[in-house]
Amino acid sequence: MIGVKIDKSMFFDRKPVMDAVGKATRKVLSKFGAFVRQTARSSIRKRKSISKPGQPPSSHVGTLKKLIYFGYDAGRRSVVIGPTPLSGKGQAPPLLEHGGKARIVQYRRGKKMTVAATYRPRPFMQPAFEKEKKRLSALWANSVK
Repeated sequence: MIGVKIDKSMFFDRKPVMDAVGKATRKVLSKFGAFVRQTARSSIRKRKSISKPGQPPSSHVGTLKKLIYFGYDAGRRSVVIGPTPLSGKGQAPPLLEHGGKARIVQYRRGKKMTVAATYRPRPFMQPAFEKEKKRLSALWANSVK
C-alpha cells in the first residue's frame, strides 16, 4: 500500500487565497462599474432638442447625468450600475432606457390634468455596459495577488 500525504495548504479554499479573490473581485467590479457609469454619462449630451429614439437621451438640465451611480454589493459579489430614482416613483430613467407608457400630471391654465404619455426607448445604460464589457477580461488579468 502506498501512503499519500495531502498538504492542505495547496488547496485554493484556504483563507488567504479566498481573501485575495474577494479583494480582487471588489476592486475589478468597482472599476468596471466606474467605467460603465462614465460611458453612460458621456453618452448623454446636453442640448435643447430631443434625441432620436434609439439614441441616448438628451440632457436639458443635467439631472440624469448626475444621478448615475454604481455600487459594489458585497453580499452578492456584484456591482449595481444605473440612475437612482427621481423623486416620486422614479419612473423616468426606466422609461428612457426601455420605453413604455406612463401617466403624467400636467397643469394647463391652472387646472391639473393627467395625461397618458408614450415613451420610445432611448437606451443609455445597456449600450454603455456592452461597450465596457469588452474590457472586463483585461481588468481580471493579474488581479488576484
